Amino acid sequence: MDPIKLGIQLRAARETRGLSQQAAADALGVPRTAVTQIESGKRSVSTLELTKLAECYRHPVSHFFREAVEDENEDVLVALHRIVPSLKRDSEVREQIDRCVSLCREGVVLEKILGLGPRTGPPVHNVRVPRTAGQAVTQAEQLADEERYRLNIGNAPLADVSELIGSQGIWASGIELPGHMSGLFLRHPSIGLAILVNASHPRGRKRFSYAHEYAHALFDRERTISISSTDNSAELVEKRANAFAAAFLMPRNGVSEVLRTLDKGLPARHEQTIFDAASGGRIQAEFRPPARSQRITYKDVALVAHHFGVSYQAALYRLKSLKYVSQSASGGLLDQEHFGMRYLRLLNKLDELENPEQRQYWDRELRSEIAHLAIEAYRREDISRGRLLALSKTLEIDGKALLILAEAAHEG
Repeated sequence: MDPIKLGIQLRAARETRGLSQQAAADALGVPRTAVTQIESGKRSVSTLELTKLAECYRHPVSHFFREAVEDENEDVLVALHRIVPSLKRDSEVREQIDRCVSLCREGVVLEKILGLGPRTGPPVHNVRVPRTAGQAVTQAEQLADEERYRLNIGNAPLADVSELIGSQGIWASGIELPGHMSGLFLRHPSIGLAILVNASHPRGRKRFSYAHEYAHALFDRERTISISSTDNSAELVEKRANAFAAAFLMPRNGVSEVLRTLDKGLPARHEQTIFDAASGGRIQAEFRPPARSQRITYKDVALVAHHFGVSYQAALYRLKSLKYVSQSASGGLLDQEHFGMRYLRLLNKLDELENPEQRQYWDRELRSEIAHLAIEAYRREDISRGRLLALSKTLEIDGKALLILAEAAHEG
């Protein structure tokens, strides 16, 4: 392989892991300048060195020898099972992933039959891989604000994140994944863009996972597969996706508005200068809220979580990042999470936040999109009755009921 192309791939893999050149050099047992030369294509890499770097960057050695065209030609399921071989061992998870990918393929085929253009997804943001956690957060917050503005959703909480993602040309579905894995982002010509999240997680966490994977669709579109799990949570691109999810689901001004309704979030001391019409001078006014009235408590965190449909912990960390909660106070509030849950339960607000969705709703958004395309294709006589019934089996819905609805649309 061309040493310059290999160097570029090695550098990208290192930056994705958030490692410095010195860290890579330490793994190889060579000076940092050697890594600089490798990444610029001025120094060859031995088989042993490449093996060590692949292990350090958590990629198979073959990853650095594949061209982009080869990735596009490789079946997406083959690529997924190669990258995450553990999925092969769990037959139920494998079957669910295979079924979701099959539905996405059916959707792409139906869109072509209907003469619809290829799914382009949301705008691509060619932002460089962050080099520091601070840079990752800055990129994420900026794009979250831009995306809310583009979607014209202001500071309001998002009602259905999967539906929003679907509206942007991305197939979205919940499936059962291993407990340590929160979601996947897939990009391939055969399916377009797809986001799959762990549906066994509580609703609040699941919503966060959808937003997290949406960040990969915006930032990391060049990847065929992005996996979010505890194994790679330290990577800067994962930290960026987490920061995006927090800012996208809980916008700064939206959090401020919620706190104002709770009479919280005001500064301990606020001064105002007022123009004096009589003298042409000024009047100084000072406002001090009652002592301890602005302290954020577990119930405030719980209400912020409920308002935005996220977990207690996600709400707490967002309040901390926005400086409403101090480092010292955050530990105590985290310990009081059970009080926050009891408070929401008392108000009958907990079930929708903390419980997982029922299984029949996991892939509701994906199935509804495919069913819509199938009925439309049947109405236009682009697919046969038999094809429609075959699709109903893939969708796992009543074929007779789907046919009745399709006939009604055809007659209308």
